[in-house]
Amino acid sequence: MSDTSPADPVAEAFEAQRDRLRAVAYRMLGSHADADDVVQEAWLRLSRQDAAAIHNLAGWLTTVVGRISLDVLRSRQARPEASYDDRLPELVVTVDDGPAPDEDVALADSVGLALLVVLESLGPRERLAFVLHDLFAVPFDEIGQILGSSADAAKMLASRARRKVRATERPAGGGPEQREVVRAFLAAARRGDFEELLRVLDPEVRLTIDTPGGVVVVLGATKVASGTRVGTGAAARGREVLVNGLPGFVAWREDGTPLSLLAFTVAGGRIARIRAVVDPARLASIDLPEAG
Repeated sequence: MSDTSPADPVAEAFEAQRDRLRAVAYRMLGSHADADDVVQEAWLRLSRQDAAAIHNLAGWLTTVVGRISLDVLRSRQARPEASYDDRLPELVVTVDDGPAPDEDVALADSVGLALLVVLESLGPRERLAFVLHDLFAVPFDEIGQILGSSADAAKMLASRARRKVRATERPAGGGPEQREVVRAFLAAARRGDFEELLRVLDPEVRLTIDTPGGVVVVLGATKVASGTRVGTGAAARGREVLVNGLPGFVAWREDGTPLSLLAFTVAGGRIARIRAVVDPARLASIDLPEAG
């Protein structure tokens, strides 16, 4: 809820910017709740300023939202267990057989969520430079002020981030190359082929598991491969899906109840991130396709 008063001209000017500021913060942080908190903090800071002395309110607010978001991203690095991967607002699951015309809007939303996953691989400064410039057309001199650096330095950060994003971009439907990598992973998991698992996993792969007891995070190819060899046979009874636009797989028990949902981020021909949902309550809350 907003604490602004529509009778206040400063509040009215802020409200006119609120949706854009929320969009900036959400792209930076990947969390609607965090974005709302950032925007509300921006309002509190504005309310303590002499608004008449602010010549460019939109630019001032963008700078404040950028700096607050940067602080949040940096605090997440200090607490990796609370990263964006563990707080996706929702999981959109569709059958991986190409979108029907009436699914275009849902697919666009999924691709947007997939981009957020890719952005999570960027450092805080890279992410800010890329989001503000490439997604919201903020000039590099303004981005440099937020980062405490020059416009040229901000431009270099955005360029580096852009290369990373392009390296992990996928064609619509997950891309045949990425799906082949996922299939190789699943086949190796069923066989318990440790060496093959290491081949398809990025050395710094991150596995996030939603369990009934909470979120578990496993880091590194060796640990992920070691754990993957246990209890993966049930994955034979499942089907390929898209999860927030990313290649995925859903498995069911023999009685038809969902067993697990996996989503994969593939970069450079290897699996860089895996999100696994095994919590029955969480699975029951997701709109899954029929067992096939």
